[in-house]
Amino acid sequence: MKEEYNKEERSGIQGLFTGAMAKVLDFLLTFEGFDYSMEEIARNSEIDYETFYNLWEKLEYYDIVKKTGNTGKTTLFTLNTESNIVKALKNLQHEVIFYEADKIILERAEEVIMCEGVREKVKA
Repeated sequence: MKEEYNKEERSGIQGLFTGAMAKVLDFLLTFEGFDYSMEEIARNSEIDYETFYNLWEKLEYYDIVKKTGNTGKTTLFTLNTESNIVKALKNLQHEVIFYEADKIILERAEEVIMCEGVREKVKA
């Protein structure tokens, strides 16, 4: 039996893709412009540090993150908004969000139409 898609869990990149990388990308794209330690990115992406550490090399390889400095012994990173890949991911995230918004509007409109139809039958 096909498992129903949980609409409440839809959010940007995570709405289209699954897994730890989707969570990390969704977090970085949603909260761009801030500096984070690797630990903070993992925690805010809601994945364990070991899983995150395994993804880190790929994030650096594709220039998705860039080093911004240090605070004590901790290195800070941010989303690399100059990267063409990040620009494409941001566009994709926006498209997914707008698509989801359109779907929600259509679903709500159908619910309103159904309710109005029921009201008319009750009046008759």
